[in-house]
Amino acid sequence: MPTPMRLRDLIRQIRAARTAAEERAVINKECAYIRSTFREEDSVWRCRNIAKLLYIHMLGYPAHFGQLECLKLIASPRFTDKRIGYLGAMLLLDERQDVHLLITNCLKNDLNSSTQFVVGLALCTLGAIASPEMSRDLAAEVERLLKSPNAYVRKKAALCAYRIILKVPELMEIFLPATRSLLSEKNHGVLITGATLITEMCENSVDTLQHFKKIVPNLVRILKNLILAGYSPEHDVSGVSDPFLQVKILRLLRILGKNDIEASEAMNDILAQVATNTETSKNVGNTILYETVLSIMDIRSESGLRVLAINILGRFLLNNDKNIRYVALNTLLKTVNVDNSAVQRHRTTILECLKDPDVSIRRRALELSFALINSSNIRAMMKELILFLEKADPEFKEMTSSSIVHAAEKFAPSAKWHLDTLLSVLIAAGNYVRDDVVSCVIQLLVCSPNHQGYMVGQLWTALENDAADRQPLIQVATWCIGEFGDLLLYSPDSPIKVTESEVITVYHRLLTSPQNLPISKQYALTSLTKLSTRFQTETNKIRELIESFGSHVQMELQQRGVEYSQLFGKYSHLRNALLERMPPPEIHKTNPNSNDVQNGNIQTDVEEDDLVTMNQDNSGSVSILHVYIKMNALLVLLGGESGENDLVQQPKRTTETNQDLLDLLGGLDSEPGVISSKPMDTKVVSDSSSVSLHNNNNNILNAINSSDFLSDPISTVQSSDDLIAYDKGGLRVGYTLQKVGDSPNTTVINVAASNTTLTPFTDFVFQAAVPKSFQLQLLPPSGTVIPAGGLITQVLRVTNPNKSALRMRIRISYNCGGTLITDQTEVNNFPPESWQ
Repeated sequence: MPTPMRLRDLIRQIRAARTAAEERAVINKECAYIRSTFREEDSVWRCRNIAKLLYIHMLGYPAHFGQLECLKLIASPRFTDKRIGYLGAMLLLDERQDVHLLITNCLKNDLNSSTQFVVGLALCTLGAIASPEMSRDLAAEVERLLKSPNAYVRKKAALCAYRIILKVPELMEIFLPATRSLLSEKNHGVLITGATLITEMCENSVDTLQHFKKIVPNLVRILKNLILAGYSPEHDVSGVSDPFLQVKILRLLRILGKNDIEASEAMNDILAQVATNTETSKNVGNTILYETVLSIMDIRSESGLRVLAINILGRFLLNNDKNIRYVALNTLLKTVNVDNSAVQRHRTTILECLKDPDVSIRRRALELSFALINSSNIRAMMKELILFLEKADPEFKEMTSSSIVHAAEKFAPSAKWHLDTLLSVLIAAGNYVRDDVVSCVIQLLVCSPNHQGYMVGQLWTALENDAADRQPLIQVATWCIGEFGDLLLYSPDSPIKVTESEVITVYHRLLTSPQNLPISKQYALTSLTKLSTRFQTETNKIRELIESFGSHVQMELQQRGVEYSQLFGKYSHLRNALLERMPPPEIHKTNPNSNDVQNGNIQTDVEEDDLVTMNQDNSGSVSILHVYIKMNALLVLLGGESGENDLVQQPKRTTETNQDLLDLLGGLDSEPGVISSKPMDTKVVSDSSSVSLHNNNNNILNAINSSDFLSDPISTVQSSDDLIAYDKGGLRVGYTLQKVGDSPNTTVINVAASNTTLTPFTDFVFQAAVPKSFQLQLLPPSGTVIPAGGLITQVLRVTNPNKSALRMRIRISYNCGGTLITDQTEVNNFPPESWQ
C-alpha cells in the first residue's frame, strides 16, 4: 500500500480548493482512502490517518467511522499513539454505551501507569467525556491520584474530580478528605485547580461550605504571599504575581464569607490590601480589582471597605476600555441598593456615560441613573435625563419616558414642576410615549386646579407648532384645551392671547391632516364639541366642522360626528350639562390604623360621606394617601334624563381567599386571609373624550404602591444581604424593607419585578403566602405588563406580633411570547433585624 498523505499536505490541498465542491471532492477522496486502510487493519499509519480525520472533523465533515480506531490507538504502548487516540476519543466519541464500556477499561489501565504523562492523558480524557456511569466506575482511581506525590498528576486529578462532580454531585464526599490538603501546596497549578474544586463543592452543598470555612486563614495567607512576593518570571503577568490564582482565591473567599461575620472579619484586611496595592494601569490588575469588589460587596464587610469598593468602580468608569466601563456600571447597578450614598458620589460620571457611543453602556448607565434618583437630586437628574431623551435613539425613548414619569410621580417637589416635566417628556419623546403617560398627565392636571390655566397655555403653544410626530402630545393638549378652553381664551392671568377663530383653525388642521392617528382625531373631535360650550361666538363654525364628520370613512369618527351633531339640534338643551368640566377623581381614604387594615382586609364599601378630594399642601402638590378610586359617572350623551342606567358602574374590588394558591403553597401554615394580587381593571371615563386611566398607567395606584401612602413615619432596614427573591428566565424580583415608626410590628416590603430580556412580559401576577402567625396585605401592583428592560412595583404589608423570623412562599405567573410561565419559590433571606 502506498504511503498515505501527510497531514500538512492534506491541509495544503484543502486550502487550495477554490470552491466548496472542490473541497468536498478532496475530503471525500481522502476519507475513502482512510476507510480502506482501516479495513485492511493497517496499523503502521493509523496514527497519521486519525490525525487527518480529526482535522476533517474540525471542518464539519462526518468522521464518526474512526471511533474504534481511536480505541486501538489508546491501547497502543506508544505515547504518540495514545496522545492521538485520546484526542480522537475526546472529539469523536458519542454517548453510545458500548463505546464507553470499551474505553473505561483502557482509562483504568492508564490511570495506573507509571508514566505521569500517560496518567495525565487519561485524566484529561476522563474529565472531557465522562458519563455518569464512567464517573462512578473511576472516581476511586481519581481520588487516589489526588494524593499522588507528583504535582503534575495532582493538578490533573483535581480538574478531573471537578468535572466528575459536575456530572455526579453525590460523588463529592469521596473527594473531600483529599481536597483540603491541596491548599497546602506550593505549586501554583495545584493551588488553582484545588481552589476551583473547592469552589464547586461549596456552591453545591451547604454542609461542604461549612466544612471548608476553616480554610479561610489558609486562603488569606496564600493571597498575602502573592501580594508581597517579589518578581517571579514563572508567575508574573504584566507585573502582577499569578493573577489567575488571585482571582480563584478571591472568588472562593467571596463564597465562604457570605452571611458569615467571623469569616468576613478574617478576610477584611487582606481585601483592603488587595484593593489598595494592585496595579491599575494594566488590564490584569483591573481583573483582580473587579473580583475584589465583588467579594467586598458579597461578604459582611465594613462600611469603609464598601466605600473603597464603590470608589474602585467609579475609577473604572473613567477607563478608556469600554468593557471595563460596562462591567463597572453593571456592578454598580447591583450594589446601588446596598450603599446608595456611596454610589451617589459618582453620579456625575454615571451621567457622562449616557453620552457614550456604545449602546450597551448607555443602557446600563440609564438604568443606574434612574436607580440613583431621590427627593434631593430629582431636579438635577431630571434635567440630564430629559436632555438624554431629546437626543436618544428610538429604542431608548419608550423606556426612558415611562421611567421619567414614574420617578417624577414618586419624587416630584411640586405639582408645577411635575406638570412641566411631563410636558417636556411629551415633547421630547414624541410618538414613543406610551399610553400610560397620556393618562398620567391628564389625571394630574385635573387634580391640580391651581395650575390648569398655566398648563393649558403651555399645551396650546406646543400644539400650535407642527406636532404630527407627537401624537400623545396632541391627545393631551386637545383633551386639556377642551376641558379648560375658557381659561385659555378669557382668563385675565393668561399670558397668551388667543382668539376663538385661531383655535378652530388649529383644530381644523388636526382633524384633516392625514398624518394624525384616528385616536388623536377622536380626542380632537370630542374636545371641539366641548369647546362649543366654552366659546362665545364661533359655535356655528364648530357645528359645521363636527357635522362634516357624519360621513367620514372611519366608523368611530363618523359615529362621533353624528352623535355630537345631535347636541346642536334635537338635544341642544342637554349640551351645556353634558359637556361641563370634569370633576377631580373622587378618592376613598382608608384609615391605615383601622382594624380592617391591620387584619389585612381592604374596605370596599364607599359611602358618600367618605368621598374626599386630593389633599393639597401649601405648595400645590398633590398628597395621595392610602386611597382607592371610586369612578366618576358617565352620562349617556344621547339618553334622556340621567338615572341609574346612565352610570358606568365600577366593579367592586374585593380581597378574595385564593384556595388554589394555598393548596399550591402547602408547607407553610398559611392563614385563610392571604390576599391574591390580581390586577384591578380600574377606569376613569370622561364624558368628553372616553379617556381610560388604567391602574397600570403609573397614576394614582403608583402612589398607592409607593411608601408615600403610609401615614406613619418609616425607616429603611439596612442589610448587606442580596435582597433578591427570584431570578430566573430574565425575570428578577427584588425587594427592600421599611419599618413603620408607629407600628413596630409592621414591616413594608417594596417588591420590584424587572425584565432583563428583549421580550415584554404580560399578564404578570405576583402572589404570596405566609404562616398563620403573620398578617399579610398585598396592595395593587403598578401594572401587569413588564416591558423589555422595564419593571413594575408592588407593596406588601406584613404584621409580625411575635417578632419571629419570616418565611414566605411566592407564586409568579406571566406570559412571555405567547407562553404562560408559572413558578413558585420560598423566600427565607429576610434580614433578621427587620423583625426585631
